[in-house]
Parts: sequence; C-alpha cells; structure tokens
Amino acid sequence: MTTPSVAPAFSYVLDEDLRILVVDDDPIQREFASVYIATPTAEIVTAASAREALEALSEDAFDIMLVDFDMPGMNGLELIQTLRKDSRFASLPIIMITGHDDMLTIDAAFRAGATSFVTKPVNWRLLRYQIKYVMKDRLAAARTQAA
Repeated sequence: MTTPSVAPAFSYVLDEDLRILVVDDDPIQREFASVYIATPTAEIVTAASAREALEALSEDAFDIMLVDFDMPGMNGLELIQTLRKDSRFASLPIIMITGHDDMLTIDAAFRAGATSFVTKPVNWRLLRYQIKYVMKDRLAAARTQAA
C-alpha cells in the first residue's frame, strides 16, 4: 500500500476573472493587496481614499471592493453607506477590512451594507477565499433573480 503525497500543491485561489477595488489610506496595505491578491485573472486597482474610490467607480466597473474602516475624510462606513444609496452599487460586494474587531464596529459595518468583514492583520490566503465565496454567492443570487 502506498502513502499518498502530502506535499501541498500551489494553486491560485482566485482563478476567475475579477476586478477588485482596494480602498485603504495606508500605502503598505494597498501594496500588500496588490501583491497578495492579484493573480493572472484577478486585477487589483487601488484607491488611497473614499474620494479616489468614488472616482474609480464612476470610470470603471468592479466585481468586488475591499474597504478600510479608518480613513481620513470619508471613512469606510460612510463610503459604504454612500454606495448603498446608489442603485448602481446596491449589489456590489464590499468587504470591510479593519483593525477593529469589537462588536460595535462589526455591527456598524454590516448595518452600513458590508457583505463581509475581515480584521487586520490580514491573512491574505484566507481573504482570497472570502473573496472567492462572496463572489460565488453573488453569482448564485444573480442566477436566482434571473430565473
């Protein structure tokens, strides 16, 4: 009897075509997102503020957004609330990313319209799986609405 190989095989978690908008005022977090989330099929676009994110959304289409909570000017909650008032972005999946993991922040993010929530420091592999399954749920919902 032979023992199966237990050596892990490298694979991309995000293997579908995706355009991801990452909004974070921290340049290091934007760079990490660009490096750790991008794949040959997943394109990352970054914005340093909510204002930049709104400009990017007015010019291009995105499949999903990752939004930092704490940003100067309009914070992540305010950005999500603004987007949810606009019918063009009502169903855009948005993952809130923050160093806050308290109950009030989590509840506020979901009340604002976040689709999912991730705490910092970010486990990038786990975040990729979250993105994958948020997108899978979005596609399933779209198919249900079309039927």
